[in-house]
Amino acid sequence: MRIAFRVFAVLSILLGSARGQGERVVADPHRFDEAIAAFVERDRENPPDTGQVLFLGSSSIRRWDTARAFAGIDSINRGFGGSQISDCIFFFDQVVLPHQPSVIVFYAGDNDINAGKSVDEVFGDFRAFAGLVRYHLPETRIVYIPIKPSIKRAALWADMNEVNLRIQKRSEREPLLYYADIASPMLETGMPPSPSLFADDGLHLSDAGNALWSRVIRPEIERALAQE
Repeated sequence: MRIAFRVFAVLSILLGSARGQGERVVADPHRFDEAIAAFVERDRENPPDTGQVLFLGSSSIRRWDTARAFAGIDSINRGFGGSQISDCIFFFDQVVLPHQPSVIVFYAGDNDINAGKSVDEVFGDFRAFAGLVRYHLPETRIVYIPIKPSIKRAALWADMNEVNLRIQKRSEREPLLYYADIASPMLETGMPPSPSLFADDGLHLSDAGNALWSRVIRPEIERALAQE
């Protein structure tokens, strides 16, 4: 039954339903085979403790020294740059299950919209990821970091924000899903956000941007960890 659920979830991502919107945009997950193999080898050499906080997602996670930013919280970083939600689903057995995390801090969706996926597709992918977590790890909490407003991808913000709003609404009725709203404080000075929050590429975060994220996300992690 578990295998059947896993196959169904992956197929729903890789094939998808067009629903009258044209052919689904599919990213080849095997572009990350080398990165995932490195994670697997690292875990083989040093088997991870279970029950940690798992930081998962794209380059905003990979580039971030989460151990330092969240000192005092037992955590592990499994970000792989350029990844989409569908990639996290495809490699779920390698990057999530071995850690049996108590909390997953999840940042993905940014690259998905940039690659041409629709709001419906990205939200559907998130639902599929959350479904895998619920099925295999029924007590694991998810702290979702919404897609960030950025200078480089300002033209895509309307779709990105719609994905965020749908996941935020879902979090209001799901007790194991938390929404760490980093977008609102990033937009306090308007859209696009202040350049001070970004590296020179206008996409990835500066130290100031990461500090803002930490201030918002830490309380949500602590709430999730406190939940029985």
